[in-house]
Amino acid sequence: MLPDGSVPYNEEVDEIMTSVDLSRVSTSGNLWRVDMEKRTKVHDDGDDGNEEKVEHCEIFTQSKISTDFMPLETMRQSFLNDGFLVFHDAIDSTMVSKLQERLEQVLRGSFDRGSPPDKIPQFLMNSLPKKQGKKNKNLGPLGYDKDSNDKNRVLQIINIHKCDSLFRELAMSPNIGKMVAELAGWKNGARLAQDQVWAKPPGAPPIVFHRDSPYFMFTPDDVITVWMALDDMDEELGPLEYVKGSHKWGNGRIGSAQTFFQSDNGRNLLNSAALLEGITDPSSLEIYTTSGLRAGGVSIHNGKVWHGSGKNCSGDRPRRGLGLHFVPAEVRFTMEAAKSKLWKIYLPDGISDGGVADVDLPEEDFPVVWRPT
Repeated sequence: MLPDGSVPYNEEVDEIMTSVDLSRVSTSGNLWRVDMEKRTKVHDDGDDGNEEKVEHCEIFTQSKISTDFMPLETMRQSFLNDGFLVFHDAIDSTMVSKLQERLEQVLRGSFDRGSPPDKIPQFLMNSLPKKQGKKNKNLGPLGYDKDSNDKNRVLQIINIHKCDSLFRELAMSPNIGKMVAELAGWKNGARLAQDQVWAKPPGAPPIVFHRDSPYFMFTPDDVITVWMALDDMDEELGPLEYVKGSHKWGNGRIGSAQTFFQSDNGRNLLNSAALLEGITDPSSLEIYTTSGLRAGGVSIHNGKVWHGSGKNCSGDRPRRGLGLHFVPAEVRFTMEAAKSKLWKIYLPDGISDGGVADVDLPEEDFPVVWRPT
């Protein structure tokens, strides 16, 4: 996200602006496990007493987060050293399918919470993706039509949790919040600051290497991002990449958003930041790729880690991911927030710089997902 409240992306990125209950989480091996199970809920509409079967997602919960394979302290040390952690098979495939389905509905203007997200591309006007063998089988996820000559743009949604109950329940999982807070050492808990969906149809351009933290205008300025893969991250899709240890770099860089995707596959700003750290050879950077991470895999990264992703070079497959940005529970807005298009909407009109720090964050928009007991 940029200082004006927008988000760093290519010029080609579009700038136009079934209820599920998640309640339990567990660990399996060295990962969280999110599973789906079917239950029956009695729906009383006040007239005919009809019963309606709905699917509920259960996140299984246990008090112990650490595992025999990777205790919490080991994970914390790895997180402190590298700036990120990766968990394979963290989300059950049925849950991933539900998220994919709801994303397609949201992109077509279906909001089951009754409100829109903070930012969404122009609504897709075509029908939902067709199953194999159905008519118009060229139509794929994200409205992709291989017979169309339209440019394929990166699609971005900000705060999908405000419009969709499934994404809302996932974003507010207390077990995810607990993991974030314990990795980051946040004594007062974790608060959801924002979520972002980045969806690349086939042929969509890269997402620039960037940091998250500078654009979240809170104090303390810590940010932790939980990123969830909604597709198998094969190399051709442009998987998420991290620069190991880059969260320890200073804050300098050369260039602006105008250079984000002009060359070097979106690495211009990364290379300039590395140069200011005395790293003159970009090839010496230790870059970790999430290539091979299956749909349902999760990564957690420090907001100061440089990260980005390449072009979706696939001819017919989407690349979809959900990022949950968390901050310490006790944060307050900074003075810069009053000048930001994104954050100033949460501040009273005409507030003085000195009064910004006294504004409580609205719980509906910035829910605390976990506090220590």
